[in-house]
Amino acid sequence: MKKVLAAVAIAAVFPVSAMAAGENNIGSCGWGAKLFDGQSGIAPQVLGATTNGTFGNQTFAITSGTSGCTQDGAVKSSWKTALFIDGNKEQLARDMSVGSGETLDSLAHLMGVESQDRATFNQIAKENLWKIFAADSTADIMANFRQVLSANDQLARYTAAL
Repeated sequence: MKKVLAAVAIAAVFPVSAMAAGENNIGSCGWGAKLFDGQSGIAPQVLGATTNGTFGNQTFAITSGTSGCTQDGAVKSSWKTALFIDGNKEQLARDMSVGSGETLDSLAHLMGVESQDRATFNQIAKENLWKIFAADSTADIMANFRQVLSANDQLARYTAAL
């Protein structure tokens, strides 16, 4: 009986430790993610995860491509890009102003921009510097850059990294 109780206690710790590891662990799909979108803290995460787990809708949504889920099989995250931009705003703006530079190249690499698209990436960044850096917050810079890239047929596929 003690072994069963210990196993249950250990299994109960895994979801809690997973939630402690990140800011929002619900993901971006399923009913739980939609119901508690924009809320932060442990309670909305627990309720969102419970909603997804109880109704099994996140698994269904992933396989059917509904409730904000995709079927492309790619797990996407923009936190590395956000950290990079946040720590390198001034140098990135300088590099974009001339259309080249180590910081701009590093951002392109981080975003997965392929070598054949780098020249276009640099040119688009240079031409749209004022749009990209219209605001000072990292979130606004990323949203503006996403908008600029999505307007270009060749570079639109890289917006998932923003």
